[in-house]
Amino acid sequence: MHSLLALRRTGPFDRRFQESGAVLLGFVLAVTGSGSLPVVLAQVAPYNPYADSQDPTPSVLPDGTIHWGTFFKSAAIQKAYERLWNLGACRNTNKAITLPVENNKLLIDSLPKDEFRGVVKGVTGTNAGGAVAFLQTSNDGTEPVERVALLHPAGVSRVEVNGTAAVSLLSPGMLVRFQANVDGKGRASTPIQLIHVATPSADAKPTAVTPGIEEMIVGKVVQLKRGTLSVHVDAGKIRRLTLPLAEDAVVEVATSQIGMVRAGDVIEIKGRLWTGEGALGDGTVFADSVNVTKIIDTPGKSPGDQADVGNLGAR
Repeated sequence: MHSLLALRRTGPFDRRFQESGAVLLGFVLAVTGSGSLPVVLAQVAPYNPYADSQDPTPSVLPDGTIHWGTFFKSAAIQKAYERLWNLGACRNTNKAITLPVENNKLLIDSLPKDEFRGVVKGVTGTNAGGAVAFLQTSNDGTEPVERVALLHPAGVSRVEVNGTAAVSLLSPGMLVRFQANVDGKGRASTPIQLIHVATPSADAKPTAVTPGIEEMIVGKVVQLKRGTLSVHVDAGKIRRLTLPLAEDAVVEVATSQIGMVRAGDVIEIKGRLWTGEGALGDGTVFADSVNVTKIIDTPGKSPGDQADVGNLGAR
C-alpha cells in the first residue's frame, strides 16, 4: 500500500506517480507551478490513438449520465505508444505493441457505480479535474481504506459543499455576505458573528453600502488578521470595510466549489471505483457526484493544507 498523503505546500513530484500516474480521458494528472500548490490539469478532448478523430461523445449524455471515457493505467506505456504512432512506426500491425497498449486501456463507464463515505484528508485542483483524498469508512467495523476521488476534467461532476466552518476558512478574494452597520469610513462597531460564503453570479450587480444602516452586505475578502476582517465592496463611495469578528464567529457554507473543502470534512461520493493498475491510494473513485459537510476546524489544523497529487501514490 502506498502512502496516501504528504500534506505539505511544496515538494518534489513523486517518482512513482511520474512512472505510473493516471492518464485520464487522454489527460495526464500533473503537478504544475513554481513551488506553489499543485494543480490538476486536463485536456478536454479524450485522446484515442485508434481513431482518426477525437471521441465525439459528450461529457454528459442525454439521460444525465456522466461519460468518463478511457483511463490509461500506465502513462509510460501510453506515451511510448504515442511516440511510435507519431513517428509512423506503429499503425496497428505489430501485435507485440498494440496488445499491451489495448490492455492498458480501461473504459471507466464499464465500471459499476457505487457509493462511498468518509473523511477528507486533502484536496487539490478545481471542479474541473480536481482530486480529493479521503479515508473511506464503513458500517461493518472493517478498517478504513484510503481512496482518491477524481472530478471529471470537463467540470461536470456534481459538487455540493454545505455546513458550518471556522472563520479561518476565509481567504483573500472569497465572496462573502453578512449583516452589518458601518460608519462613513466603512468601520463596524458591533462584532460580526455570522458570515455566509456567497457563490459568484454573472447576473448579480454590486450594491453600494449605506452608512448608519443595518443591512446585508456582499463583498470580497481582502484580509483576515487578528480577529478583524477587511472586505472590499465594488460599488458606492465606501469600498473598504473593516469588521471586528466575534470570538465565536462562524462561516456558513453553501457552494458548489471544491476549493471550500478542507481536511476533516465529511464526504459522500457516488462514482465508479478502480483498484487495479494505476489506481491512487487504495483505489481511484471517478466521482459523478460529491457531497461534503463542513466540520468546524480543530485547533492546530491549518485551513489551507492541500494534498500534493504527486504523493497520493499510484500502483
